[in-house]
Amino acid sequence: MPKKKKTVYVCQECGYDTPKWLGRCPGCGAWNTMVEETVTPEPASGGLRLGLSDARKPQPIAEVRIEDLPRFATGSGELDRVLGGGVIPGSMVLIVGDPGVGKSSLTLRVCAEVARAGRKVLYVTGEESTRQVRMRADRLHALADSLLVVSETNLETIEQHILAEKPELLVIDSIQTIFKPDVQSAPGSVSQVRECSVDLLRIAKTNGIAAFIIGHVTKDGTLAGPRVLEHIVDTVLYFEGERNAEYRVLRAVKNRFGSTNELGLFEMRDVGLVDVPDASKLFLSDREQDSGTVIVPTVEGTRPLLVELQALVAPTPYVPPRRTADSVDVKRIQLLLAVLEKRVHLSIGACDVYVKVAGGIRIDEPAADLGLCVAMASSFANRLLRPKTIVFGEVGLSGEVRAVSQADLRIHEAKRLGFQHVVLPMKNYRQLKDTIEGISLYGAETIGDALRLAMPKA
Repeated sequence: MPKKKKTVYVCQECGYDTPKWLGRCPGCGAWNTMVEETVTPEPASGGLRLGLSDARKPQPIAEVRIEDLPRFATGSGELDRVLGGGVIPGSMVLIVGDPGVGKSSLTLRVCAEVARAGRKVLYVTGEESTRQVRMRADRLHALADSLLVVSETNLETIEQHILAEKPELLVIDSIQTIFKPDVQSAPGSVSQVRECSVDLLRIAKTNGIAAFIIGHVTKDGTLAGPRVLEHIVDTVLYFEGERNAEYRVLRAVKNRFGSTNELGLFEMRDVGLVDVPDASKLFLSDREQDSGTVIVPTVEGTRPLLVELQALVAPTPYVPPRRTADSVDVKRIQLLLAVLEKRVHLSIGACDVYVKVAGGIRIDEPAADLGLCVAMASSFANRLLRPKTIVFGEVGLSGEVRAVSQADLRIHEAKRLGFQHVVLPMKNYRQLKDTIEGISLYGAETIGDALRLAMPKA
């Protein structure tokens, strides 16, 4: 008997399905995202064996063999850093970002570098013709004999090309354009994205092929398609940065073969995205001493990064006053303003406050709290900081300055770039005062202490 088809309505944001149409998705709460799709029940199967072990039955964990997974370089030091040291054969990496941020440019450059190293690469484009890819490759100087390109959207045909060419690196640009013929829904729908991703995972794992998949994002900046796609792949990389901005940030939000705390920095030039190995020096090259400007050392994974915080505090006739933050959580700014008002007795609550991070690097770690407070207080009082000074520390609600991790790493990076003074938590000061030379340390127990140390009276 032929399989009986049924119609369901599937949310294009989260993948929730229901037999009848709904205006609002019960799963994610999004409006007008339910799309009608035809589903054919599939017979039960044995599933995919995608593990790295050949064991068919349970065994003690101490007896499981650990084999070093061989990695190969991508030709981009920043991408290798985020991936954990390179690409692992059989892994599946999802790269997502806004349109025009540089996803295709970066992957095409990586394809060329890997091909020049003697590995066969297959670049599958579903959004462009092969001529368009060649034009971009000429501009990026990404031509190589072992780099194969094909314009195809049918997954069955793509699988035939993969099995025939046996590449070591596969790039799919993009997953939203690929379709599986036996799935009765449009390309880019939840069903198509999910089924195509599972099949690509099977192909990559069973043939030992490293796969890069490019994905689109929705208008609110999240991955287009079902969230289950992030659970299928081994690594999820997010590109951050405006399409007209000079710098791009690559973050790993999931990585089964490495850390998720690493950060990759790129600069957009005429030849595409170029690695930025010394971002601290680059961000501080055009810096000018002024009130409301503070240098804060942050740490992304194993990488210290000095960034410039800028604050502008000005009286306003508007009620309530404005609170605007770029690359910093605005709720965090509101909390620190309340601490300054209550603990330091600064009448800053009736002022407009604008905060931004030079270069567009987003700061999330608590070590920037003290720098934010000093920047806002400096702008409010219109007083300059001590020259060549960095500030870091976590701020509590009672106004105390708490210790942060990797303080020595932050100080050594500041010392390398020529800074001479450091305002830091008292606990970190006591731990490091006898071990670090060539730079002056000033320990602060409260925000008031930090302000007096960072902005000494003339």
